[in-house]
Amino acid sequence: MIWLTWRQFRGAATMAAAALVLLAVLLALTGPDLASDYSSGIAECATAAGGCAGFFDRFFDDKQGPFLIVTLIVLVLPALFGLFWGAPLIARELEAGTHLLVWNQSITRTRWLAVKLGLTGLAAVAAAGLCSLAVTWWAGPLDRSAAPGFGLLDPLVFGARGIVPMAYAAFALVLGVTVGMMVRRTLTAMAVTLAVFAVVQVVVPLVVRPHLLPPVTSTFELGHDNVDGFHMPRDGGSMSLTLEPAIPGHTGAWLLSSTLIGPSGPITGDGGPLPIAVSTSSGPCAPPERRPQGAQPAGGDLDPCLVEINRLGYRQRATYQPFERFWPFQWVETGLYALLTLGLAGLCFRWIRRRVS
Repeated sequence: MIWLTWRQFRGAATMAAAALVLLAVLLALTGPDLASDYSSGIAECATAAGGCAGFFDRFFDDKQGPFLIVTLIVLVLPALFGLFWGAPLIARELEAGTHLLVWNQSITRTRWLAVKLGLTGLAAVAAAGLCSLAVTWWAGPLDRSAAPGFGLLDPLVFGARGIVPMAYAAFALVLGVTVGMMVRRTLTAMAVTLAVFAVVQVVVPLVVRPHLLPPVTSTFELGHDNVDGFHMPRDGGSMSLTLEPAIPGHTGAWLLSSTLIGPSGPITGDGGPLPIAVSTSSGPCAPPERRPQGAQPAGGDLDPCLVEINRLGYRQRATYQPFERFWPFQWVETGLYALLTLGLAGLCFRWIRRRVS
């Protein structure tokens, strides 16, 4: 039975192996130069007056295209396994009736399904794991310099790093097998598998993952890290500011929500700049020509205004998941997908014994 399963599967396995070898070669050729550029840039900016913030921005912006491509490859790979390996695995046999020939050769239904699931599932998990390992190694310098929204804990990147791609691959494959067994039509099974897997991959990061561990809520002073910019009217009217999607002192944290808090409570807006009650006709937040002499420190044009805004009681209230929870999240989500995979596998064995003939 193992030999027969391999004969049926070897074409798809060979194509997947060739694609992985090609990806590994490309990453191996470009990875050392990427790491070298990062190391030399860090060495130069470490002694510069402005620090390394500017280097991180430039480095990530220059390599953002390849970063997104390799990340999407890891994210899409489990879906391809479910679509092209899982969905046809049983549906094709049931559609053509070839399963009856095997069952007449003293092969039980349970053994037939176990060998097919075991061999194909191990191949899918191994391929996803190797792809994730290679991309995680290659993208290491970019992950350390990523802009807000592209950190290791952010939904786009988290699913393409660590061990969770293996769990996604196993789930997608068994999902495809389950759907194929129920609908018994290969093309229909492929479409349903893709739709269900896509929904799960959207719902889990946005709805489930933020609450796998209790998030942290803290209040922070406003500064260059969490203020994107000020909006000062020319006529001396109300001033407003825009918050940066970042948290001071918590590099790499996954920001779930960020609210501007004023002296009288939260400040809400329609998605634009948030109004603050601070004088723009005189004082530190006035245009430079209207400021009192000596109100301009050496730190920059925004510094005196930030000091004044903080003195008035304005703060950022952020709910987030700390970066230190990356691996706990990896293990918890892997366990969650493992339970879903085992549940679907159990359903497959029950279904084939009672419903398939």
